Amino acid sequence: MLVKTEAIVLHSLKYGETRLIVDLFTKEVGRLSCILPLPKTPKSRLKKQYFQPMTLLEVEIDLRQRLQLQKLKDARLLSAYASIPFSPEKLALSLFIAEFLYHALRSEQQNEPLFAYLVDAIQWLDIAETGYANFHLTFLMRMSRFLGFYPNLEVRGMRSEVREMSETEFFFDLHEGQFCTSAPTHRDFLQPDDARRIHTLMRMDFPTMKLYRLNRTDRNRIVDVLLHYYRLHIPQFPELKSLSVLQELWAD
Repeated sequence: MLVKTEAIVLHSLKYGETRLIVDLFTKEVGRLSCILPLPKTPKSRLKKQYFQPMTLLEVEIDLRQRLQLQKLKDARLLSAYASIPFSPEKLALSLFIAEFLYHALRSEQQNEPLFAYLVDAIQWLDIAETGYANFHLTFLMRMSRFLGFYPNLEVRGMRSEVREMSETEFFFDLHEGQFCTSAPTHRDFLQPDDARRIHTLMRMDFPTMKLYRLNRTDRNRIVDVLLHYYRLHIPQFPELKSLSVLQELWAD
């Protein structure tokens, strides 16, 4: 069955001398791995540059339910980036997001709201001129909503109206995704300082995140916490190789 759909490139790998394996997250059918002939000349219909991580494509796939590698018949750019390929900071962010999605969406089925969120987020990054140093933090936090484990703002153990974080020391239970007034009996929880960081992060969105002044140490601590949170909720989620590059961006 031929399927035409929008897609985001997550990863590509040369397979032998003549073929390419490309992992996609598509609007219509979710996560797919595809195989295609390796483009041989600049005039080839399938351009090699189409399969760089986070490229937005319109693709045509010969979908066979029992095959692990689907045959990609055609692809063209859905939207070309104006700044990401030419900005070291934005490129590092996009490569980190691509590696993160490659693992986080390993078995994700069709999820059009999630697909729309990913497209909107990367296009926002592309047009942003300043104020995107917290992009990856905001991205990871907001994506957890689509995967079913966005933190709960209700505080476990409080009967009265919730007070501001500055007034009460809360812990954050990483298993339950919930703030609480006492430390859980297991070890996967955040102490009050880190819990406040999560609370602050939940108030951010892409247009307003520039208003939250974080230094490199804060960002690196928050991304470590978020990735640990994802590892607890997504089986076999690994260490990310691109993280070390990201952690060197934006001096204090």
